[in-house]
Amino acid sequence: MSQFFQIHPETPQKRLINQAVDILRKGGVIVYPTDSAYAIGCHLGDKQAADRIKRIRRLDDKHNFTLMCRDLSDIGVFAKVDNTQYRLLKNFTPGAYTFILDATSEVPRRLLHPKRKTIGMRVPDNAIVQALLAELGEPIMSSTLILPGDEDPMTDPYDIRETLEHELDLIIDGGFCGLEATTVVNMTGDAPEVTRVGKGDPEPFRI
Repeated sequence: MSQFFQIHPETPQKRLINQAVDILRKGGVIVYPTDSAYAIGCHLGDKQAADRIKRIRRLDDKHNFTLMCRDLSDIGVFAKVDNTQYRLLKNFTPGAYTFILDATSEVPRRLLHPKRKTIGMRVPDNAIVQALLAELGEPIMSSTLILPGDEDPMTDPYDIRETLEHELDLIIDGGFCGLEATTVVNMTGDAPEVTRVGKGDPEPFRI
């Protein structure tokens, strides 16, 4: 049975943030709000928790997980970014974008696309996630909460609890955070390529 925290979307309660991070560190799988839709996440180094997310979402090994990062300093550790890419990232983070980048050796191999060795990176514009990341001190391994057979993310924390309370350790109710997933931009080629249009404006990346 999952726990259910109601956390203020603008001034997150420190006590609840600390408890949520403790659940992550102990191998828990949590659902939390972002600036685009609800996400499901776990500790970066926990294989069992990652496998649980794969089961809940029925993901195969070709799925690119996303590292939810506090700022660009995290991205520099886990992804290979040149000066041009860095300037683009700086202009559009935080925001509702997921950037596909070439991963560094810091990223566990099981999180990578098996052929391309890429990883999704994201800096969300959301006070609850930023508080979680600040307390945790490292990225949260995440995926948008889209259930098998659905095209759109889950948006209502109470629906999430009703559907998944026996499969999660924690659901954070941070209020309504939007119906759309992020816009996904692949930055591993010669030019950025928009591979999914979502909440973030795709036009700046269409060259």
